[in-house]
This record gives sequence, structure tokens and C-alpha cells, in this order.
Amino acid sequence: MFEEASEVFDNMFKSSFPLTFIVFIPAVLILVSPLPAEAAHEFTVYRMQQYDLQGQPYGTRNAILNTEARTVEAEVLSRRCVIMRLVDFSYERYQKALRQSAGAVVIILPKNMSTMPQDIVQQFMELEPEMLATETIVPVYFALEDDELLSIYTQTLTSSSSQGSSSAAEVLIHTATANGFQMVTSGAQSKAVSDWAITSLEGRLAGTGGEDLPTIVLVAHYDSFGVAPWLSYGADSNGSGVSMLLELARLFSRLYTYKRTHAGYNLLFFVSGGGKFNYQGTKRWLEDNLDHTDSSLLQDNVAFVLCLDTLGNGDSLHLHVSKPPKEGTAQYALLKELETVASNQYPEVKFSMVHKKINLADDTLAWEHERFGIRRLPAFTLSHLNSHREVQRSSIMDVRSVKLSRNTKLIAESLARVIYNLTEKGAPGDLQIFTEQMMQEEQLSSVVDWLTAQPRAAQLVDKDSSVVSTLEYHLGRYLKDVRRHYVKADKRDPEFVFYDQLKQTMNAYRVKPAIFDLLLAFCIAAYLGVIYLSIQVCIDTTSTYGNIFASALIMQTHFFLCHGIREIQTYDLLFSVHGIRALRNQDGTSCSFLCI
Repeated sequence: MFEEASEVFDNMFKSSFPLTFIVFIPAVLILVSPLPAEAAHEFTVYRMQQYDLQGQPYGTRNAILNTEARTVEAEVLSRRCVIMRLVDFSYERYQKALRQSAGAVVIILPKNMSTMPQDIVQQFMELEPEMLATETIVPVYFALEDDELLSIYTQTLTSSSSQGSSSAAEVLIHTATANGFQMVTSGAQSKAVSDWAITSLEGRLAGTGGEDLPTIVLVAHYDSFGVAPWLSYGADSNGSGVSMLLELARLFSRLYTYKRTHAGYNLLFFVSGGGKFNYQGTKRWLEDNLDHTDSSLLQDNVAFVLCLDTLGNGDSLHLHVSKPPKEGTAQYALLKELETVASNQYPEVKFSMVHKKINLADDTLAWEHERFGIRRLPAFTLSHLNSHREVQRSSIMDVRSVKLSRNTKLIAESLARVIYNLTEKGAPGDLQIFTEQMMQEEQLSSVVDWLTAQPRAAQLVDKDSSVVSTLEYHLGRYLKDVRRHYVKADKRDPEFVFYDQLKQTMNAYRVKPAIFDLLLAFCIAAYLGVIYLSIQVCIDTTSTYGNIFASALIMQTHFFLCHGIREIQTYDLLFSVHGIRALRNQDGTSCSFLCI
């Protein structure tokens, strides 16, 4: 059977060139057509923030991506996925992609951000608030670079840069032959997360010497914030504040263990959640303690509330207040003790007080102590930052905390001098209460490392998170009556709304560009056109021969009718073409045609 088939094809190709053309060309086109799309690389991407606060939307509003990759150097970015590296990123380029209706933006970050040049880090930190200032329709993702992803970027950059060539033919040829990449996310469209609970923790150390003792409240929010929740590690803001609070709890729990050093102050420690979202955890905690209960340390004699925020870097220390403390109060005593310890024990630290009134017209509060100030509780915030607008407070580049140990000891010494009233007792300013043996720098450093080893954005830390359970464990080691507090958004008029799909898997499929498909379609159309014209020519030729045949048949019939078949010998043969013979009378008087 195979021998017969082979013989048939062999005869077909030998005997008929048009038939050979018809069969051979489609086979070639099928062979050169692009193979099915192949996944060039699969990698994890982290989506920009998406949340609503006080009814105002922020961040990107889309999560689905399925479009061809381009770099910002390409002339046309419409409906394309624009890939940018951090070293080449600028707000102008980012806005260019948005103005040209790009389909998505992917920003490639280095694996180790601490190795980036400081000028690039500072520039990106300043751009993060601008990127989040308004909502963005297109999806914006961040990816950590690797060799394959950088290769994809390089190939896409080469393809995009060629579009600026002066020769249209070069651009067309290069575009048609270059490999493109289709960027596709595997997740679904983002949707609002319902019944999300923000968790806060409190614990206390009871003072001695009476019932109506003054209370000092130490507060630090544990959540971090940045342009992408899954990349927000918050080493300084506010991993430093939480680590310092835990260390202060450990130090004073040791002092409160012994009768001789058990002071006459209640110490209330509060680790709040939702700090980056207008201090939602603190707001609910105040409502629970001041409005919904009859007995609370916050309702009694509160000496002051000290909030710890961004204390891991810098050689400055600022006490932010909404109302300057009056002389003779515990707040004023803390202010003076901070000045004393800084000048006598840490002269390299520049301490100052920063006064800023609470602006209720703003959408968000500046510092956490303002939540307490609104409820008429004396409060202030300690930070190495001079202003709440400093970009270090809300950046994914916040990955280092190098001065935390020194600042922790400075604040611990100042608090101890207030609690034990050492200045009035005549203690010198250089007196160190906490010795090097009491200060466990390794433990403090390990707590910071643990906190910064995982993103702590409020959208990622639920009530069952390991972050909450571990913090609860550490507080339980040093404090009494450790409890949780939860806050959920009001369903009718929510103050905050979180969205999912913040982390997805993206596939980069190696594909030919759309121009290749157009050229292939053009070649197929041209081929079909040639086949059509060839068939038409064959039909026209056959029709001509048919007309000659019909005319000869009519002449032959006329010949037989006129002369009879027996007179055919009297005619001479003139010529014979395609079976049609021309006959001439022997006397040369007439000529007829005969179809044989």
C-alpha cells in the first residue's frame, strides 16, 4: 500500500508543476509558522497597594495582566506591559506609560535593596507617595530580579529600541524576526476583603504603693507600609519601635520583679495594628477603654503616653508634641530627662522638641500620639525624623536599622529617671541605670531581624498571623494581663477597605510579535492569490480550445453535408493541430476543417 502511495505522489510531482506548487507551499508555511507559545519564565510578582481610606481609593485598581511586553523606550506603549528596572525608573517614565494607556507596568527590583546606591534608593522613596497619591487603573507590579528575568528585559529592550531606527524596512524586519514576550498573570481580578480584623495587643506592669497610681503608656504600631504590601518590611518604621517596646518591657519587668526597684507607676504597653491606616487599632482601643468600660487605666491618672516610631537610624531624636508640656508635669519631666541623658551620655545625639498642632481637616493624622491627644490624653511621639512627611516612614526601601541599640538605651535611661524621680534625688546626669549586662543587644537585634524577615502590611497580618502570635508570646513573657483587641471596618460606612490579589505568579511566554502574524497572513493571502490566478489562466486556456473545437465541429458537419463522405479523397491535407485537420479542395477553390 505504501509503495502505491509513494508512486502516486511521485507521478503527481513529476507530471504537474501547479499541483506540486499547491501542495509544497502550504507545507512550508506550516513548518515555518511559530510553534505553540512556550513559557520562557515563571516568577512571583507583587502588586501595588490597593485600599480605600475614608472613602478615598488609593493605588492600582486592576490585577489582571495579559499583554505583550515593551520597555519604556518603545514609541508605542498602548496596551503593552511596560517593563522598567529600578536603576532606570523615574516618575516621568512612569507617567509616560500611564499617559500612553499602557496595559500594565512591571518594575524590576534588586534582590538585595540594601546594596543599591543611596541616591537611587532616596529617589524611589520620594516617588512612592506620588505613585499612591491617586488611584491607577492599570495593574502595577513589582518583581525581584533574577538572571532569566533580566534576560527577558534585555531582549525586550533591544526590540523596543529598534523601533526608533530611521529605516522603516529595518524596523519591520527586526520586529518580525525578534522574539517577543507575552506577560500573563495567573490570578483573578481583585475584590474587597470582607470582615478583615486588625489585631492589637496590650499588657501591663502594675506599680506599687497605692491604688491611684499614675500610669505611663508605651505605644508602638507593628505594621509596615510601602508601595507594595508584600515588599513592606519596615525595619525602621516601625520594626524599630516594636523592638524597642519589647526591650523596654523586658528591662522594666526585671526592675518590677524586685521590691526594692518596684516603682510607683503603672506601665501599660500597647502594640497597635493598623497604624499606617490612620491608627485604626489605637482608635478602637481608646474607644473600648474610654467609652465602653467603667474601669481602665486610661480613665484614671495617666502621666503621659509615649509613642515609639522610627527610632532605628540617625543621630537625631525629636519629641513630637501637639501641645508643649507644662513645667511641673510628668510630660515636662520626661522632656528634661531626655535632654539630660542625651547631653551627658550620648553627646552625638541631637535632641529637640517639635510642636505641631492636630489638624482635624487632614484625611490622616500625622503621628500616633494625636489619637490620644484628640481624647485629651497627654501624649507625644519619639522619632529620629523631624517631620511626619519624611518618606522613610512609608517605603519598601526601609530595610536597615543601625542605631536602635543606642536609642533604646537612651530612652530606657530617660524613662527610668522619670519613674524613679532621680533628678530630684540628686542623681548625676551620667548615671547609668541599665548596665551593659542588662542590655541584651543580641536579643534586640534578633527581634529586629525577625520582624524584618517578613512583610507586615496591615492587609497581610490577620488575627491568626504568626506575627501576632509571636508578639503575644514575647509580651506574655514580661507582662501581665496580655490581651488582644480587634477592629473591623463598619460594613455600612467603612473607614478602611482592603483588597486581595496582592501577590501573584506571572508567566512570560515567548511569542512572535503581532507583525509576524500579519506578515504570515499576507504571505498566505499572496499564495492563495497566485493559485487563484493560475487556475483562472488554466480555465481561460481550456475555454479557448473548447471554442476552436466547437467551430471545427460545425465546419466538419457543413463539409459532410455539402460534399458527402466519399468526396473526402479529393481534398489535400494542409495541416493538423490538436486533432483538427485543414482540408483543401484539389483544385484549390475551397478549404474546410475536419475534426478527427
